[in-house]
Amino acid sequence: MQFLMRLRPSNLIIAAALPFIVYLFGSSADYSRSLRAILGVEHGSSAAFLGFLALAVAFATGLGTVLFTRVSMPRWRLATACVVLNLVAAVLVAMTDLVRPYASSIVANAVDPFTSKLIVQGVTPRQLMSDAEAMVHGYTAALAWTYLALTIIASALLFLGGLHGKAGPARGISRMMLIVFNGLGLAIILFIAPMAFAAGVATTVRAAVAAYILAALLGLVWVGLLKLQYSARAELTFVALPALLACAAAWFLFQPREGYALVGAFGGKVAVVSGTPSGMIGAVRFGQFPGAPEDELPLRTFKGSAEAIQALATKADVSAALLPATSVPADLPVQWHTEALNDRDKAAGITLAVMAIVLGLLTFGGHIHRRHPLSIGSEFIIDTIRGIPMLVIVLYVGLPLAGAMKDATQGIFDPPNLARGIAAMALAYSAYLAEIFRSGINAIPRGQIEAARSLGLNGWKTARLVVLPQAFRIIIPPLGNELIAILKDTSLLSILSIRDVTQRMREFQSASFLPFAPYNSAAIFYILLTLAAASLVNSFERKYDIKHR
Repeated sequence: MQFLMRLRPSNLIIAAALPFIVYLFGSSADYSRSLRAILGVEHGSSAAFLGFLALAVAFATGLGTVLFTRVSMPRWRLATACVVLNLVAAVLVAMTDLVRPYASSIVANAVDPFTSKLIVQGVTPRQLMSDAEAMVHGYTAALAWTYLALTIIASALLFLGGLHGKAGPARGISRMMLIVFNGLGLAIILFIAPMAFAAGVATTVRAAVAAYILAALLGLVWVGLLKLQYSARAELTFVALPALLACAAAWFLFQPREGYALVGAFGGKVAVVSGTPSGMIGAVRFGQFPGAPEDELPLRTFKGSAEAIQALATKADVSAALLPATSVPADLPVQWHTEALNDRDKAAGITLAVMAIVLGLLTFGGHIHRRHPLSIGSEFIIDTIRGIPMLVIVLYVGLPLAGAMKDATQGIFDPPNLARGIAAMALAYSAYLAEIFRSGINAIPRGQIEAARSLGLNGWKTARLVVLPQAFRIIIPPLGNELIAILKDTSLLSILSIRDVTQRMREFQSASFLPFAPYNSAAIFYILLTLAAASLVNSFERKYDIKHR
């Protein structure tokens, strides 16, 4: 009865309906197929799941050993149970083939399926070549035995130090060893390694957790900028910085122009040389020059001027060419001659000019309101982001902004769609989390901050030791609400073709034409996921609720 009383009422209702849900998915072929497709369960992935489970138990119990042997309040019975489970799992991992299918699945799903020579081409699910599989198994066995040896050494040092009541350097080193290789291993299998047995769930949960953590960090940055105090030195700095940026922008924008000429005759395609300013190409294509034909001119790109001139002489479909003025042949008629700034200098000048204008506006606003310019900027970012719909932010960051950054870096910066979606959601939710953090910090009485300053604590120590611990207790409910919201909003990432639960639901529904089973399965999964998150938040509330103890 005590257990039932501790359950949240909504969880109790779901627990009562759970037998019917299990019966529905177990008895209906449509629902079971829908669930497998939505969760991302591949054929033959059960063996990989057993290896994942063994590693998860090993790493989790290794961290539990460290948690229950804290110097302040050690719990040796729980620590002993964790050590036993950790050693048993480590022995299973090292002495059996339990982890090998999982390791093979990780490598097979991590490489490029079109260019990698490690996997068998055209086979689904992915399979490693025999040589690659033998190599992976060799590395897996070596890592497993190394993990077992490190676990035995660290656990022995930790318990020997605890039994003798000594918290010496050996015990500290053993705790650090357990934290490093167990924490790193758990983070890899939970958030990095591919999960062929639950690819859709892994994508959804990983995207939500990563976006939530990044949003919280960004929210703290916005709040920190909001709390910056006005000073004459900061104002002078921000007066000088826009001036320097404006000078740099003027230097780029007033670089010597390059001459270009449109030669040949109209009637066919226009040859365009790589590196030609984009504005000039648009002017030629849409006929925005004197004497241009009314119809849009087709274009064809060539690597250099020599190739364009050769195509103009030999190819029947090329009748004109847009060439640098220095490479125009003397025997060709010139239809249009102009000068333009190259795209590199133009983009750099415009970017610096925009930055100068923005910083100038922030400085002006800070001078009027006697606030730090970065505080004004943080407030503007928060208000602006909260006014844009989430879907628009996901599309903007995922498509045009990422494409512009790729073009600006010559293809060096080209993050995958999942990283783009995570960055978009983190940016969107950082504004809401910043307001939550700000309200929690403002709820702390001013007298406590003044008392901390009177004790000699600086601003960072006052925030870390006095303000933030108390603010965290206050903002747990709204933080939990944002976690649930971000779990649901990961469904918007399907617009970027990210194969999360929602995208897999759409793919399965399009292939099977089932009207209700895919949608009901996805809805039930999201309900269970959000209720689990709500229960986690509720446990944190009970743990840090000091008023009702």
